[in-house]
Amino acid sequence: ENKREIAKFSLRDAEVFHEYEEHVARLVSVIEPYLDDAPPEPFLDGTPIGDLLAQVPAMSKTAWRAMKLGKEIVQFYEMMTGPASRILTRWFESDILRATLATDAVIGANLSIHEAGSGYVLFHHVMGESLGIKGAWSYVEGGMGGLSQAVASAAREAGATIHTDASVSEIVVENKRARGVRLQDGTFIPAKTVLSNASPQMTFLRLVDNSQLNDFYRRSIEHLDASSCTAKINVSLDSLPNFVAKPHTGTAPAPQHQCTIHLNSETMAQIHTAHQECAAGRASPIVEMTIPSTLDKTLAPENKHVASLFCQYVPNKGSPSRGDRADFQRHVFEMIDEYAPGFSDSVLHADVLLPGDLDRVFGLPNGCLFHTSMSLDQLFF
Repeated sequence: ENKREIAKFSLRDAEVFHEYEEHVARLVSVIEPYLDDAPPEPFLDGTPIGDLLAQVPAMSKTAWRAMKLGKEIVQFYEMMTGPASRILTRWFESDILRATLATDAVIGANLSIHEAGSGYVLFHHVMGESLGIKGAWSYVEGGMGGLSQAVASAAREAGATIHTDASVSEIVVENKRARGVRLQDGTFIPAKTVLSNASPQMTFLRLVDNSQLNDFYRRSIEHLDASSCTAKINVSLDSLPNFVAKPHTGTAPAPQHQCTIHLNSETMAQIHTAHQECAAGRASPIVEMTIPSTLDKTLAPENKHVASLFCQYVPNKGSPSRGDRADFQRHVFEMIDEYAPGFSDSVLHADVLLPGDLDRVFGLPNGCLFHTSMSLDQLFF
């Protein structure tokens, strides 16, 4: 199916697309296992030599996997450090295919597709798997809360006790070891190990007393790059969008409703321009729309739907006002109306989350989805 659709734009690209996917899969095999390992400790002054030596085996394994690439190690280095545009332009001649793939190179990143480092962001988003299919994405039945419930259920089966509505005010550290957590109501919960799913900034700058950190490490956390330009709009719909490029009749979902729908990003130039506009303080975002209710009937009543709009290249202007959200919503919906006339009229409800909202509601620093920018200098150390 992919080959047939790509051939509408380029017969050559249709022939080499599978080769590209296999090539990227080989490169992924080098770094993906490393991401599941405990990250190496920063090489700070005073780190015991034994702790440093203990990290050598994991790094050696990664180096060995890279060497097994042979001649492709040059492409591996380029993917890790170079711009996505150069990589995709070398592989493909169709700009619309390049642009479709290039959106993965900027998801959650305050980067242009022409900037060094965007290649790794592209690389990162083809890692992982779902249902045994490499690089696949899936919806969680019942919404993302279903994933939280599944994790909670597994934890309880393993003997865990889960406390909700119990905000942590401090990670208690004694003799350079975490000893437990203190809740906002003063309750102390002792623990042999403390795991934090909060950002590094929240964990080390707000929950751990500064006196427990050496100055170099504290400054390193303080100066982490967490720049962001991402926004999200969740909408409930009275009907499915009817796209000019692929019209449909009736109420049943069509294939174009059950995939990721890319808007305002048909060319590499559009994506780059959206980044430049954002850098100038103006929002002209690229949008990825998904409609999970076309596959998961538990999310909405019959013939009604929910859609998620992931908006990339939205200026972060701090704490947004209600007017800021309304203006952004109107701007995005008017843009979608150009692709699917009547979309705005079909919206029953919308929840707009600008970068400042993502920080306030979810604790994402500056709205950064990954807690810190995915640059090589921050990714592994």
